[in-house]
Amino acid sequence: MAGASHPPLAAPSPWVARFAPLVATAGTVLDYACGSGRHARWFAGRGHPVVAVDRDAAALAALQAVAGVRAVQADLEDGPWPFEQGRYAAVVMTNYLFRPRFEQMCDLVADGGVLIAETFMVGNERLGKPSNPAFLLKPGELLERTAGDFLVVAFEQGEITLPKPAVVQRICAIRGHAAAGLPPLPRDLT
Repeated sequence: MAGASHPPLAAPSPWVARFAPLVATAGTVLDYACGSGRHARWFAGRGHPVVAVDRDAAALAALQAVAGVRAVQADLEDGPWPFEQGRYAAVVMTNYLFRPRFEQMCDLVADGGVLIAETFMVGNERLGKPSNPAFLLKPGELLERTAGDFLVVAFEQGEITLPKPAVVQRICAIRGHAAAGLPPLPRDLT
């Protein structure tokens, strides 16, 4: 249809955008359970090669034409594991939780790479979906799940009002011993 306008692309999560400068220049980013691919598109626009994975073929189809993005259809909960361990400069996971493969997801982060995660936690059930405890983090759970393997740069948990009321938990953490030699954080992160 001539002159048809497309809906605007969703902005990246402010949490993801805040810690994106920690991702190695031109390092490959994995947008894990990418959904519509808002983070895949955003990181590709910043010059990162991106692998966007989800089981939703329709959502991935829209990413096929995005320069710098390789869309991978995979069932991250029940299908064969489609990735090699320790390969990505960053793994970004938002609005998703599947505990049985959480450790495997973390193992995808290369030494010195960044895990940026933000999802719902207990308490969200009073505000809306998700409300199933299987999809809600317990207090401090992201800290527990990354302890020992990651250096935590930032961690938050609690209620937010934007983009909509929710109870979330989020972490930015750097994997492995290379984290000890990191340069200071950029001024806008501290």
